Amino acid sequence: MQTSIKRKLVVVSIVYWFLLAYIIAALVWWFISLEKQNQVMADLKIEQLSSTTEKATLSADYQKAINAIEFDKNRNTTKYVSEGITFLALILIGAVFVYRAVHEQMKLQVQQQNFMMAITHELKTPIAIARLNLETLQKHQLEETKRQKLIQMTLQETNRLNNLASNILVSSQLEGGRYRLAKEELNFSDLVKNCVQDFTRRFPDRLWQTEIEPELDIEGDPLLLEILVNNLLENAIKYSPRNGVIGCQLAHTRSQVIFSVTDQGHGIPDKEKKKIFEKFYRIGSEQTRTTQGTGLGLYLCKKIADDHGTGIEVTDNIPTGCNFIVRFAAS
Repeated sequence: MQTSIKRKLVVVSIVYWFLLAYIIAALVWWFISLEKQNQVMADLKIEQLSSTTEKATLSADYQKAINAIEFDKNRNTTKYVSEGITFLALILIGAVFVYRAVHEQMKLQVQQQNFMMAITHELKTPIAIARLNLETLQKHQLEETKRQKLIQMTLQETNRLNNLASNILVSSQLEGGRYRLAKEELNFSDLVKNCVQDFTRRFPDRLWQTEIEPELDIEGDPLLLEILVNNLLENAIKYSPRNGVIGCQLAHTRSQVIFSVTDQGHGIPDKEKKKIFEKFYRIGSEQTRTTQGTGLGLYLCKKIADDHGTGIEVTDNIPTGCNFIVRFAAS
C-alpha cells in the first residue's frame, strides 16, 4: 500500500517539476521575445529617423530623438525585467505552496492508511483473545486459578478496547469542537492513584515505581485528565521491556503540580521528539514496528495538555528510555 503511494508521489513529483520547468521556460522565452521586439522597434525608429533627417550626425534634434528612443527602449526593458521578476516570484511562491500541500496530503494519506491498518489490528486482536477466553470458559471446567487468569486477560483486552474507543471518540470531538471542556477543581492525586492501581491490576507482572504526593488539587476536566494519564501509562508499558521499571511521579512546587511518567525502553531520537505528538504519527512503519498503537495516544495527550493551558515535554530517561512531563498550575 505504501509502495503504491510512493510510486504516485514520484509520478506527481515528476509531472510537477516538468510543469514548473515549462512555466519558467515560457516566462524566460516571453522576456526574450519582448526584448527582441523592443530592440527591433528601437532599430526601426532610428532607421526611420536617419532616413528623414539631413546631416543626422550634426543635428542636435537628431541626437535628442536618438536619446528619446534609447530611453524608451531602456524603460521597456526595465518594465519587462520587473514584470518577469514579479511573475517568477509569484510562480515560485505558488509552486512552494502547491509542493507542500501535495506532500502534506500524501503524508496524511500514508498516516491515515497506517492508522486504518493499526486500528484494524487493535480491534481484531483483543476481540479474538476475549472470544477465545470466553469460549474456553464456556466449554471447559477449569481450575479456579486458571479461570481467574482467563477472566483477568479478558478484562485487560476489554479495557484496551474501551481505551481505544475513548481515544477515537474524544479525538474526533476535540477536533470538531464538539467537546465541552468541563473544568472543575479535582484531587489529581486520587485520579493518578486510581489510574496506576488499575494498571497494576491489569499488569501485575510489570515493575512499578510510584511516588504520588497526596491531596494535590488542580483545575481541569476529569475525563480528559484520566485519558491523559492512562495514555502515558499505556505508552510506558508498551515501550518498556518486561523487566523494565515503569515510573510514575506526582509532585508539586509552589506554583505547579508536576506529573511525569518514565519508561526504560529504547528512547526516542531527538529529531522525532516533536513529531511523536502529531496525529497518526508513529516512529517507523507498520511493516517494521513491533509495538501496537494507533498514533492517537500522544497526540491526545498534547491536545489535552494544551486545552488545560499547559504543555507536555519528553526528555531522555537515564540510563535509557523516556520521561514524559506535564506541568499543571496548582489550584
